[in-house]
Amino acid sequence: MDPNRYHLTSTWQLPAGPERVYRVLQDVAGYPAWWPQIRSVRRIDDRTGELRVRSFLPYELLFTVHEQRQDAGARLLQAELRGDLQGWSRWQVSAAGPGSVVVFEEEVRPGKPLMRRLAPLARPLFLANHAVMMRSGERGLRALLSAPPATSSASGP
Repeated sequence: MDPNRYHLTSTWQLPAGPERVYRVLQDVAGYPAWWPQIRSVRRIDDRTGELRVRSFLPYELLFTVHEQRQDAGARLLQAELRGDLQGWSRWQVSAAGPGSVVVFEEEVRPGKPLMRRLAPLARPLFLANHAVMMRSGERGLRALLSAPPATSSASGP
């Protein structure tokens, strides 16, 4: 087993229909509003953004996310990752009763030399760090989807 390769999968059960969940996940710029570990998103162009991420371990990851596939019919989002994480990530949203099931999958390797050197010993910590981040993301998205829709107080033209 290569300690620098990570194939990670998380499954979330969410209280909203798949179209709504897909729309929220499609809006990467909005992630910091509901996912605390995503500290910032900077848009580079229509298909690329830069994410700054930090979970409980004392390091930040900075990487670009470049859209590879966006398929609303299949409710699938896939991106290439470059920088402190290199590889790909994918969201797949499916209907599950009145709600949705979301599967997040990624295959990555660290881009930071120190992380690559520490991987043989620190791999369990890196995996725990990722698990904490994913649980927090699920809680944040669940809270966002459970909140009543915001009403506009603006009057018409």
